[in-house]
Amino acid sequence: MREALGQSDAFLSFVEQLSRVAGVDRPVLVVGERGTGKELAAAKIHYLSRRWESPLVALNCAALAPALMEAELFGHERGAFTGAATSRAGRFEAADGGTLLLDEIGLIPIEVQEKILRTVEYGSFERVGSSKPQQVDVRIVGATNADLPALVHDGRFKADLLDRLAFEVIRVPPLRERGDDILLLAHHFASRMALELGREQTPTFSAKAKQALHAHDWPGNVRELKNVIERAVYRSDTTTISELIFDPFAAEPSRSQHTLASRSTKDADAPSIGILGGTAASSTEPLPHSNAATQTPLLDAIASLEVAMLKQALAETHYHQRKAAEQLGITYHQFRGLYRKHAGALKPPPA
Repeated sequence: MREALGQSDAFLSFVEQLSRVAGVDRPVLVVGERGTGKELAAAKIHYLSRRWESPLVALNCAALAPALMEAELFGHERGAFTGAATSRAGRFEAADGGTLLLDEIGLIPIEVQEKILRTVEYGSFERVGSSKPQQVDVRIVGATNADLPALVHDGRFKADLLDRLAFEVIRVPPLRERGDDILLLAHHFASRMALELGREQTPTFSAKAKQALHAHDWPGNVRELKNVIERAVYRSDTTTISELIFDPFAAEPSRSQHTLASRSTKDADAPSIGILGGTAASSTEPLPHSNAATQTPLLDAIASLEVAMLKQALAETHYHQRKAAEQLGITYHQFRGLYRKHAGALKPPPA
């Protein structure tokens, strides 16, 4: 299973269930929260079954308008409805001998559910616009994050169909229940992203990042973890991942806050200026006096301030440019741009 990695008891029990039910030629329901990998689970059921050499056909029921669902599943004859210029086979016929995955099965219209029930019971159906029976041998695997018994109670899902499909109901464990699998998957996604970016070294995670990974609730599960890790690798200028952004729509915390918090009490009392990269950084060199501010061109004043702050950061980090960038709260690439801009004024002192 692609990206289906894990060593936790919850994950291994889930995989054991999949393997056991795969060999029994009956319908299966795979239920779980969004992003847990329900489609991967359905694929594993198919490829471990005796049908593995036959087609695995998938239909995302959430992607179709209800009016199109019947024709998509069962096909149609020419002239069956406006726009039906030719006859067309549906997903059931395409999956003959194999497995049909109905993703988001809870969204199928009630009238189409009746036709699916008859197909499951008798192995035959008619295309839309035809009275000729079509015989098929299809195993159905349904996937959903909906509460199907509740839909039955509300009259939105047929009880008889649920009974037929629920030979086995397999719950995909959410990521928050999988313990150390979180870090295992994080390393996997980080390694793949680094390879994609052409980086030679495999990223690692700081203790703070590991703690954040375990503390997060992961409402989006494995899909969310993949996005968080790939985003962190992409944004990082070092091989150690220390910053994780769980919500890219929220304002990103100022990196300078972490820098200031790590400084000594003496440095914490220094003035804070928002010039470099739009973040705060301290400088022990005096700022231009306010009486002279209107006499100095703005761009010259900014340049002088940038030089002063760069000198201070370089001096404090013994001219280690990456550490100086971190201290200033800017990326290494931003630092290099400023360093080149003011190279003449930033030469290190003679040894």
